[in-house]
Amino acid sequence: MARYTGPRCRLCRTENKRLFLKGDKCKSDKCPVNRKRMAPGKDPKTRQKKQSEYAVQMREKQKIKFSYGVTDRQLKKVFKNAAGTKGTSAIDVITKLLEGRLDNVIMRLGFAPSRSISRQMVNHGHFSVNGWRVKTPSYQVRPGDVITIYVPSRNNAVFEGMQEKLKSYNVPSWLSLNKETLEGKVESEPKDVDFQFNINLVVDYYSKK
Repeated sequence: MARYTGPRCRLCRTENKRLFLKGDKCKSDKCPVNRKRMAPGKDPKTRQKKQSEYAVQMREKQKIKFSYGVTDRQLKKVFKNAAGTKGTSAIDVITKLLEGRLDNVIMRLGFAPSRSISRQMVNHGHFSVNGWRVKTPSYQVRPGDVITIYVPSRNNAVFEGMQEKLKSYNVPSWLSLNKETLEGKVESEPKDVDFQFNINLVVDYYSKK
Protein backbone atom coordinates (compact mmCIF):
# COMPACT_ATOMS: atom_id res chain seq x y z
CA MET A 1 0.00 0.00 0.00
CA ALA A 2 1.31 3.47 -0.93
CA ARG A 3 2.08 6.12 1.67
CA TYR A 4 -0.71 8.40 2.81
CA THR A 5 -0.57 11.73 0.97
CA GLY A 6 -3.67 13.48 2.32
CA PRO A 7 -3.98 16.09 5.10
CA ARG A 8 -1.69 14.96 7.94
CA CYS A 9 -3.75 16.56 10.68
CA ARG A 10 -6.58 14.24 9.65
CA LEU A 11 -4.42 11.27 10.63
CA CYS A 12 -3.88 12.62 14.13
CA ARG A 13 -7.61 13.23 14.51
CA THR A 14 -8.36 9.71 13.31
CA GLU A 15 -6.08 8.27 15.99
CA ASN A 16 -7.06 10.96 18.54
CA LYS A 17 -3.35 11.30 19.25
CA ARG A 18 -0.63 13.79 18.41
CA LEU A 19 1.66 11.98 15.98
CA PHE A 20 3.79 15.08 15.38
CA LEU A 21 3.44 14.93 11.60
CA LYS A 22 3.56 18.69 11.03
CA GLY A 23 6.41 19.82 13.24
CA ASP A 24 5.87 22.99 15.25
CA LYS A 25 2.12 23.09 14.59
CA CYS A 26 1.74 19.82 16.51
CA LYS A 27 3.39 21.38 19.56
CA SER A 28 1.18 24.48 19.54
CA ASP A 29 -2.43 25.23 20.50
CA LYS A 30 -3.29 25.17 16.79
CA CYS A 31 -3.10 21.38 16.74
CA PRO A 32 -6.56 20.14 15.57
CA VAL A 33 -6.44 17.30 18.10
CA ASN A 34 -6.95 19.94 20.81
CA ARG A 35 -9.99 21.44 19.12
CA LYS A 36 -11.67 18.45 17.46
CA ARG A 37 -11.90 15.45 19.72
CA MET A 38 -13.90 13.25 17.36
CA ALA A 39 -12.35 11.43 14.42
CA PRO A 40 -13.25 12.71 10.92
CA GLY A 41 -16.72 11.59 9.85
CA LYS A 42 -17.78 10.54 13.35
CA ASP A 43 -20.97 11.87 14.94
CA PRO A 44 -20.23 13.00 18.52
CA LYS A 45 -23.82 12.07 19.45
CA THR A 46 -23.36 8.47 18.35
CA ARG A 47 -22.25 6.02 21.00
CA GLN A 48 -18.94 4.47 20.03
CA LYS A 49 -18.66 0.68 20.10
CA LYS A 50 -15.96 -0.96 22.18
CA GLN A 51 -13.07 -1.97 19.93
CA SER A 52 -11.95 -5.58 19.68
CA GLU A 53 -8.41 -6.59 20.63
CA TYR A 54 -7.55 -6.91 16.95
CA ALA A 55 -8.89 -3.42 16.21
CA VAL A 56 -6.82 -1.91 19.03
CA GLN A 57 -3.69 -3.62 17.69
CA MET A 58 -4.49 -2.41 14.19
CA ARG A 59 -4.85 1.17 15.42
CA GLU A 60 -1.44 1.04 17.09
CA LYS A 61 0.07 -0.33 13.88
CA GLN A 62 -1.44 2.55 11.93
CA LYS A 63 0.03 5.06 14.38
CA ILE A 64 3.53 3.70 13.76
CA LYS A 65 2.96 3.62 10.01
CA PHE A 66 1.76 7.23 9.88
CA SER A 67 4.37 8.52 12.34
CA TYR A 68 7.35 7.16 10.42
CA GLY A 69 5.84 7.49 6.96
CA VAL A 70 6.45 3.86 6.03
CA THR A 71 4.42 1.49 3.92
CA ASP A 72 2.68 -1.64 5.22
CA ARG A 73 5.34 -3.78 3.55
CA GLN A 74 8.20 -1.83 5.16
CA LEU A 75 6.61 -1.97 8.60
CA LYS A 76 5.91 -5.68 8.33
CA LYS A 77 9.56 -6.26 7.39
CA VAL A 78 10.71 -4.32 10.49
CA PHE A 79 8.65 -6.48 12.84
CA LYS A 80 9.51 -9.74 11.08
CA ASN A 81 13.22 -8.91 11.32
CA ALA A 82 12.81 -8.14 15.01
CA ALA A 83 11.00 -11.42 15.62
CA GLY A 84 13.82 -13.36 13.96
CA THR A 85 16.59 -11.76 16.01
CA LYS A 86 18.06 -13.89 18.79
CA GLY A 87 19.69 -12.57 21.94
CA THR A 88 18.22 -9.07 21.58
CA SER A 89 14.88 -7.67 22.72
CA ALA A 90 12.41 -7.33 19.87
CA ILE A 91 11.53 -3.84 21.15
CA ASP A 92 15.19 -2.80 20.97
CA VAL A 93 15.49 -4.08 17.40
CA ILE A 94 12.28 -2.32 16.33
CA THR A 95 13.45 0.91 17.95
CA LYS A 96 16.78 0.64 16.15
CA LEU A 97 15.19 -0.02 12.75
CA LEU A 98 12.63 2.79 13.03
CA GLU A 99 14.72 5.44 14.77
CA GLY A 100 17.83 4.53 12.79
CA ARG A 101 16.26 5.58 9.48
CA LEU A 102 18.12 8.51 7.97
CA ASP A 103 14.97 10.60 7.52
CA ASN A 104 14.18 10.15 11.22
CA VAL A 105 17.73 11.04 12.28
CA ILE A 106 17.65 14.21 10.17
CA MET A 107 14.47 15.24 12.01
CA ARG A 108 15.93 14.31 15.42
CA LEU A 109 18.97 16.46 14.68
CA GLY A 110 16.66 19.43 14.09
CA PHE A 111 17.34 19.87 10.38
CA ALA A 112 13.64 19.33 9.57
CA PRO A 113 10.44 19.98 11.59
CA SER A 114 8.81 16.67 10.63
CA ARG A 115 9.67 13.29 9.14
CA SER A 116 7.71 14.01 5.94
CA ILE A 117 9.79 17.12 5.26
CA SER A 118 12.95 15.28 6.27
CA ARG A 119 12.11 12.50 3.82
CA GLN A 120 11.75 15.03 0.99
CA MET A 121 15.09 16.63 1.90
CA VAL A 122 16.84 13.25 1.82
CA ASN A 123 15.17 12.36 -1.49
CA HIS A 124 16.53 15.59 -2.93
CA GLY A 125 20.05 14.62 -1.88
CA HIS A 126 20.64 17.38 0.66
CA PHE A 127 22.61 15.19 3.12
CA SER A 128 25.78 13.14 3.27
CA VAL A 129 26.69 10.27 5.59
CA ASN A 130 30.41 9.89 6.23
CA GLY A 131 31.07 12.09 3.21
CA TRP A 132 28.86 10.09 0.84
CA ARG A 133 25.68 11.60 -0.54
CA VAL A 134 22.65 9.51 0.46
CA LYS A 135 19.24 9.85 -1.17
CA THR A 136 17.49 6.92 0.51
CA PRO A 137 15.25 7.93 3.47
CA SER A 138 15.24 4.37 4.86
CA TYR A 139 19.06 4.22 4.97
CA GLN A 140 20.10 2.78 8.35
CA VAL A 141 22.67 4.81 10.24
CA ARG A 142 25.13 3.24 12.68
CA PRO A 143 27.01 4.46 15.75
CA GLY A 144 29.93 6.56 14.57
CA ASP A 145 28.21 7.78 11.40
CA VAL A 146 28.59 11.51 10.71
CA ILE A 147 25.70 13.32 9.00
CA THR A 148 26.37 16.61 7.24
CA ILE A 149 24.64 18.85 4.74
CA TYR A 150 25.75 17.99 1.20
CA VAL A 151 28.21 20.71 0.18
CA PRO A 152 26.31 21.96 -2.94
CA SER A 153 23.13 22.18 -0.84
CA ARG A 154 24.53 24.37 1.93
CA ASN A 155 23.39 27.56 0.22
CA ASN A 156 19.90 26.18 -0.38
CA ALA A 157 17.10 28.34 1.05
CA VAL A 158 15.88 25.44 3.18
CA PHE A 159 18.98 25.78 5.38
CA GLU A 160 18.86 29.54 5.68
CA GLY A 161 19.14 30.59 9.33
CA MET A 162 19.55 26.97 10.44
CA GLN A 163 22.31 27.76 12.94
CA GLU A 164 20.10 30.34 14.64
CA LYS A 165 17.12 27.97 14.74
CA LEU A 166 19.17 25.25 16.40
CA LYS A 167 20.65 27.41 19.18
CA SER A 168 18.09 26.31 21.75
CA TYR A 169 17.45 22.87 20.29
CA ASN A 170 18.49 19.77 22.24
CA VAL A 171 19.16 16.54 20.36
CA PRO A 172 18.39 13.09 21.83
CA SER A 173 21.05 11.52 24.06
CA TRP A 174 22.09 9.02 21.37
CA LEU A 175 22.95 11.81 18.91
CA SER A 176 25.26 14.82 19.02
CA LEU A 177 25.22 18.01 16.98
CA ASN A 178 27.83 20.67 16.32
CA LYS A 179 25.62 23.73 15.94
CA GLU A 180 28.39 25.80 14.37
CA THR A 181 29.33 23.39 11.58
CA LEU A 182 25.87 21.73 11.43
CA GLU A 183 27.49 18.32 11.73
CA GLY A 184 25.56 15.55 13.42
CA LYS A 185 26.90 12.28 14.75
CA VAL A 186 25.33 9.01 15.84
CA GLU A 187 26.85 8.32 19.25
CA SER A 188 25.05 5.06 20.04
CA GLU A 189 22.07 2.90 19.21
CA PRO A 190 18.72 4.72 19.67
CA LYS A 191 17.60 4.79 23.30
CA ASP A 192 15.19 6.55 25.66
CA VAL A 193 12.69 7.07 22.82
CA ASP A 194 9.28 8.38 23.91
CA PHE A 195 6.94 6.59 21.50
CA GLN A 196 3.39 7.78 20.89
CA PHE A 197 2.16 4.21 20.53
CA ASN A 198 2.32 0.78 22.17
CA ILE A 199 4.86 -1.35 20.31
CA ASN A 200 3.98 -4.50 22.25
CA LEU A 201 0.47 -4.48 20.80
CA VAL A 202 1.90 -4.33 17.29
CA VAL A 203 4.32 -7.17 18.06
CA ASP A 204 1.26 -9.24 19.01
CA TYR A 205 -0.50 -8.13 15.83
CA TYR A 206 2.31 -9.33 13.54
CA SER A 207 2.88 -12.53 15.53
CA LYS A 208 -0.54 -13.69 14.34
CA LYS A 209 0.20 -13.01 10.70
